[in-house]
Amino acid sequence: MSKTVLVTGAAGYIGRHVVKALLDLGAEVVAVDIRTENIDPRAARKSLDIFSGDANLYAELGSPDVCLHLAWQDGFKHDADSHIMLLPAHYTFLKNLLDAGLKQLAVMGSMHEIGYFEGEIKEDTPTNPRSMYGISKNALRDIMALQTAKHQAILQWIRGFYIYGDDRSNHSVFTKIIEAESNKQKTFPFNSGLIKYDFIPVEDLARQLALTVMQTEVNGIINCCSGKPVALKDKVEEFLRNNHYEITLDYGKFPDRAYDSPAIWGNTDKIDAIVRNYESSRKG
Repeated sequence: MSKTVLVTGAAGYIGRHVVKALLDLGAEVVAVDIRTENIDPRAARKSLDIFSGDANLYAELGSPDVCLHLAWQDGFKHDADSHIMLLPAHYTFLKNLLDAGLKQLAVMGSMHEIGYFEGEIKEDTPTNPRSMYGISKNALRDIMALQTAKHQAILQWIRGFYIYGDDRSNHSVFTKIIEAESNKQKTFPFNSGLIKYDFIPVEDLARQLALTVMQTEVNGIINCCSGKPVALKDKVEEFLRNNHYEITLDYGKFPDRAYDSPAIWGNTDKIDAIVRNYESSRKG
């Protein structure tokens, strides 16, 4: 049975890939953003402000089966005031959907909800965020846990880690290296590069997100990631080699962020189960 999935932030870095992945799985997609020209034309593209406070948006958007809420401002600026200032708008939008009858809500979370932590992040790993971004995501998760329970709706809190790929469309270190190489810089100022992150290509993440929202057996906090810690320096050096860049990294020019742990990665038990269930259903 086909599902209608409302995707917010559909024109964003992750959103464009998720819309395509959902469509490829056979979903009907209502793709919402301020600008929609770069969204897969197979989707029903809607240009509107989801933070208008309009209580009738759920009906106006066709009463979708599930909302995948990706919209978020300044995701690469972890200390931006906008994270806290816009939190009430996220709450109002999602609460209005639930009040109107939405029964499955998926929201993009972040490893930065955890704060300083070394090791594998599991569903029950305590959170102690140390950035405005992490604090606001963590607060929204707690709020939506209450609201979905009140409405007997499903909550899938999809926790993201370190995303790369399609690097001209984001604001990551890879984007900055591309710009520096284009400007003929010889060196790129860098931190120690020793911190280990859980890296995942954006296309793989998009497929994990799409498979997650197309099912309801596995819910709660779901890590969408690779489950493998890799040193930042190793991943960036690999990026330089693969792109045949001549620029070199100037290690130690910047300090590591105070809230970054030596190594952090996600437990993949839930996303592995989702993928297995999907593959089994196809064989059956």
